[in-house]
Amino acid sequence: MSRKVIVRNTASADVKPLIELQKRVYPTIPHWQENLLLHQLKIFPQGQFVAEIDGELVGASSSFVVVWDEWKVEHTWRDITARGSFDTHKPDGRTLYAAEVFVHPHKRGTGIGHALYRERRILCRKLNLKRIIACGRLPGYHLYADQMTAQLYAQKVVWGDIHDKVLSFQLREGFHYCGIVSGYIPEDLESCGYAALIVWLNPRYNEKKPSLIT
Repeated sequence: MSRKVIVRNTASADVKPLIELQKRVYPTIPHWQENLLLHQLKIFPQGQFVAEIDGELVGASSSFVVVWDEWKVEHTWRDITARGSFDTHKPDGRTLYAAEVFVHPHKRGTGIGHALYRERRILCRKLNLKRIIACGRLPGYHLYADQMTAQLYAQKVVWGDIHDKVLSFQLREGFHYCGIVSGYIPEDLESCGYAALIVWLNPRYNEKKPSLIT
């Protein structure tokens, strides 16, 4: 019998455990800094979530709102997140930008990722935002980098010829693949610095009504 995944908004007491968990998930990528996580909570607390099972912190996601027209397909994580500070958050925007998500490496396949993505979709609908945009890692690409471009790799994932543990999951969660971003996180050696630009459109979005960001 599977144990229930509880998703709630991140609290300041979660910051240090989150950093330790992120170190385990991404050992080769620079982890969050405590002051930046606390700043994210101040900037946009509604967009920060943690997942728990039986009181154990097993995953997290973070997001903020942008005016997407101010950005373009080719951008970096560092630039769009203002080096992780989320100072690029724009309450008058209509795009929820998914900056991060990670799950305990020994708890994958238990519904944690799905629960975190579901909570993001709920937030997007609740705030009357038009869409969720993210740049997802391509952790399987390094196995194929000497055989094909990142663009072809992502297309083969979309076609079902290759399974990528991140992009394949995101497609199942209702996201659509839009293209490749190069140099998104240069330190991401598994992805060779590439990321897949993806989007989820809010079917309940009403352009005649304001967003409900407070």
